[in-house]
Formats: sequence, structure tokens, C-alpha cells
Amino acid sequence: MSDLITIPARRGKAYRVAKGETIKVINTHGDQVIDTWAFNADDLHEFMSMEHSRAHILKIVPAVGDTMRTNKRRPILTFVEDTSGGVHDTIIAACDKHRYSFLGHEGYHDNCEDNLHAAMHDIGLEAPETPSPLNLFMNIPVQPDRSLSFEAPVSTPGCYVRLKAEMDLIIAFSACPQDILPINGVGHMPTEAHFTIES
Repeated sequence: MSDLITIPARRGKAYRVAKGETIKVINTHGDQVIDTWAFNADDLHEFMSMEHSRAHILKIVPAVGDTMRTNKRRPILTFVEDTSGGVHDTIIAACDKHRYSFLGHEGYHDNCEDNLHAAMHDIGLEAPETPSPLNLFMNIPVQPDRSLSFEAPVSTPGCYVRLKAEMDLIIAFSACPQDILPINGVGHMPTEAHFTIES
């Protein structure tokens, strides 16, 4: 098992993972949404796709036993354990500078899109685009009238998900810097999170 690796608050982290290894993603303080991407290590143009995954698992929130798919419909990550309460999101795009401008913020704001590209750059790679992320621990309930709302996570400190790599891949995370809406808890305070790689 690897050492505990930090995803700094408001920042991203990317890591190489071999097929068969498991990524344990820990919501250290309990309220942090973690935008998650996975790219085929041999072809970054193939990546985990939310729209292809939803068509495969026939649900909008993956659960233990579900396998996420790539944009070529191949298996890439399988949920093998989840102690968080099982509330995640596959609908909402990664936040970007335009999102914060829309929310009324003036000037630059840390965002998950930039975090993805910075994290990939840190390991010598360039993401060809910003796929829609798997938003671990993000709580976006669908209301009876089919509308969506942005709510605080239901996860608790130290809870985690374990994801098995179904191919050699690059995993990338962003500790979402959203501090305007309550998706990182009612205190609107982004925090660090952690992960380990298990053989």
C-alpha cells in the first residue's frame, strides 16, 4: 500500500495506478466533495465518462459493484467499498472560472477544471479535455418535480470509497474549492482529503 497521499484543499492531485490496484479515497473531514477523473494511461483520449457509465449501470448514482465506463464503453473503475452513505454525483460538470463568475465572484477563483490540468501537468501529462467528473461525496438530490438542488454532503469524517482500477490508468482528483454554495458543508469551507493506492 502507498503512503497516505494528500489532496490539498482547493487543489488537485494526479497519480498513476496499475490495473488491479485499488484507490481508497478518504473524506478526511467529512464534508469535502472530490471531483474525480480517470484516464487510460496509454491513451489519454480515453477516459471515464459519466454519460457512458450511466447508460451501463442504469442509474445516476453508482454503488458498490458498479463499474464505471470510458468514452469507448470499456470498464475503468469499479466501486468495491463505500462507507460514506453512498451519496455521489454523476450529473454536475466540474466547476470552472465561468461558474464562479456566474455565481457573482469577481476575479480569479480556484476551480476544479484548472486543478485537473495542473495536477496532470505536475506528473508530466496534459489532459486533452475536461471530462465530466465523478463527484465523490457530492449531494445533488433530484426533487419530485425533477429539479436539482445543491446540498451539503451526508458523508462523515474518515469515510471512504474504494475503487478498483480495471486498466492501467491515471487517477486525478480535485478537492473542490466551492465556497459559495454549501456543497462542501454548511460552513462553505473546502478542506484537504487523502487517498492511498492498495495492491
